[in-house]
Amino acid sequence: MEAACLKAGRKREDVTVIAVTKTKPAEQVKELYRLGYRHFAENRLEGLLEKQEALPQEDISWHYIGTLQTRKVKQVINRIAYFHALDRPSLAKEINERAEKPVSCFVQVNVTGESSKHGLSASEAVPFIKSLEIFPNIIVVGLMTMAPIDATDVELRQCFKDLKIMQEQVAALNLAYAPCTETSMGMSQDYPIAIAEGATFVRVGSAFFADTEA
Repeated sequence: MEAACLKAGRKREDVTVIAVTKTKPAEQVKELYRLGYRHFAENRLEGLLEKQEALPQEDISWHYIGTLQTRKVKQVINRIAYFHALDRPSLAKEINERAEKPVSCFVQVNVTGESSKHGLSASEAVPFIKSLEIFPNIIVVGLMTMAPIDATDVELRQCFKDLKIMQEQVAALNLAYAPCTETSMGMSQDYPIAIAEGATFVRVGSAFFADTEA
């Protein structure tokens, strides 16, 4: 992380590492906590509940990544600090109704148009964000994307660059409910490229647990 930030001419404190702990046992997550990590991500309600039961809660920021079914919103949304996959009106409506306070959300954008990926198309993102004005419990803090798993470095760079440009365009709208100052992009295999293109949150999972995969 430090090397990637140095190479990109950025400050290390400007990039937040989210430890993606899905499928991993609580003991391994506790070790990351002992090492100083305070942002953790899960993609299933069961995993979220298990990890929250096992770890201290006073200084951890929990992130929910991946698809969230509308019927599970009420069980998840008040347990997290950030939601990374807002991508449809029905989900926004349910979050707004169930949240006890405003939720920091990333709007998911399918930058490359992959049919296997969730998220809004580039042309849909801004109109969708504008439609969220009626939901006082949703704050659009940024945009999120997932790059193709088999992308070349050139393709990755373009994907992340496109999301950064889009984030800046939304921020320039000066919408009170959508400051959109953040970009959630980059994972274990490509976070240095994401950092070079302006990522403020990177989602790292397998790189933490590589020694335990055997």
